[in-house]
Amino acid sequence: MKAAIFGLLVAALATSALASGNHVGGHGEAMAVGEPGKKANATQTIRVTMKETEDGKMLFTPSTFKVRKGQTIVFAIKNAGELDHEFVLDQEDKVMEHKAVMEKFPEMEHDDPNAIRLAAGESGEIIWKFTNGGTFKIACLVPGHYDAGMHGDVTVAGK
Repeated sequence: MKAAIFGLLVAALATSALASGNHVGGHGEAMAVGEPGKKANATQTIRVTMKETEDGKMLFTPSTFKVRKGQTIVFAIKNAGELDHEFVLDQEDKVMEHKAVMEKFPEMEHDDPNAIRLAAGESGEIIWKFTNGGTFKIACLVPGHYDAGMHGDVTVAGK
């Protein structure tokens, strides 16, 4: 009997996690922030460092970027900190939705082209084509990191 209840509990939790999809842009809709790009089309590489400071702040360096509509960027991301960090690129409302999901499921895996999670010392890339103008967010959505300052803005101007 206990095994059956445990099995139902595990199935219910797994269904909740799966129902939320893979967060940002993982539901098949077009993303306002743009679309995955091709490295061969990239016109700029932006190097971003993620780390925590001695006074408890968590930062992206740099944390603000200006790009052109239609431009493809390689974000070369390095986790120079001692904790896992994420780099998520999206609209502010989508970032905040993702943040709420991550607070409920902090170990949830990501499989989104606009997000990467890196362990301490790891590096990775996001290649992104900005198809729309506007201001978008970058954020680390590991619980507590956004609130400790790990977020910034990407401003996309017309061609």
